[in-house]
Amino acid sequence: MLQALGLSLPEEAVYTALLTRPTASAHDLVRQTGLESPDVTRVLVDLSARGLVAIAAEAGGGIPPAGAGTSDSPDRGAGRPPARYRLTPPSVALAPLLVEQRNALHRAEAAFSILTEQYRSTAAHPAGSVVEVVVGVEQVAHRFHQLQRGAQRELLVFLLGEPIAVAREDADVSESSALDRGVDFRVVAAKDYLDGPGVGREVRAAISAGLEIRLAEDLPLKMMVSDRERAMVPLDMADSDDEPSAIVVHRSGLLTALVHLFEREWDQARPLFDTSTGLRAEPAAEDRPTEGELEVLALLLAGISDRRAATQLGLSIRTVERRTRRLMDLAGADSRLQLGWHAARAGWL
Repeated sequence: MLQALGLSLPEEAVYTALLTRPTASAHDLVRQTGLESPDVTRVLVDLSARGLVAIAAEAGGGIPPAGAGTSDSPDRGAGRPPARYRLTPPSVALAPLLVEQRNALHRAEAAFSILTEQYRSTAAHPAGSVVEVVVGVEQVAHRFHQLQRGAQRELLVFLLGEPIAVAREDADVSESSALDRGVDFRVVAAKDYLDGPGVGREVRAAISAGLEIRLAEDLPLKMMVSDRERAMVPLDMADSDDEPSAIVVHRSGLLTALVHLFEREWDQARPLFDTSTGLRAEPAAEDRPTEGELEVLALLLAGISDRRAATQLGLSIRTVERRTRRLMDLAGADSRLQLGWHAARAGWL
């Protein structure tokens, strides 16, 4: 975890070993970390020079020089006790490293903004600034991960068909990274997309992590839009000698049209929920309960028996049972308890 602050793996091993004890000699740290003695000696010298560790005062009050008394020091044979090291308080020693890394990140962000703006404003690449053609499995996969991992606010995705250039497990890793960063991630999937092996399990995990997904009967194309700044759309493989290819669309009227297309499909698609019995889609308009079925549902949720419900509604008990059965089919429920839970979640009453 300290590599982000500029420490190497051996330095981190020695540093974290010192966290567990007030002081330690180089010999102690060799045994605790499993590193070679010369490596521990070198690390201790480096950490001391950077102010991350200090040589502890001995019982007699003296402070031996840096490197004195370590396992490979000649002073050890002369009777001098081995030097013992202690950590400088992390709040003091690590704070400058953290500030340095933050400043480096801010400088990188500023450079990124300048270069992006220069690229957009240059007159030398008028066509490339709007549409970029990418050909080949590696190139398409590389640009896909760039767009998904570079998203800071929002990802909009159309899913359909089998993956071609980007394996599903690789896409899942980028997806998890985006969700961990708090990116607003919305997906519209074609209905048959969930038929793929293992897809249901992956979708359930993504929903639990914050993904919003809806189902559509069909979709016009695959697509990913990143921060409404860039979009990626596959091209027909017949146009590139059977090699996967795609276009990356930058800010333009075309990108705006793709975003509008996503929002229209999103509004018309059916929300997908993760329930105790599996993934369930909200029923389509024609599959919603009728007014008569909702009357039966209201009485059932009030704890009224089928026979009393039939009497109150002026229906036969078989009609009440038939309507109840259809309600359970619409909800994908195996019990009336599940039916009540789904009815509340779907807003039927």
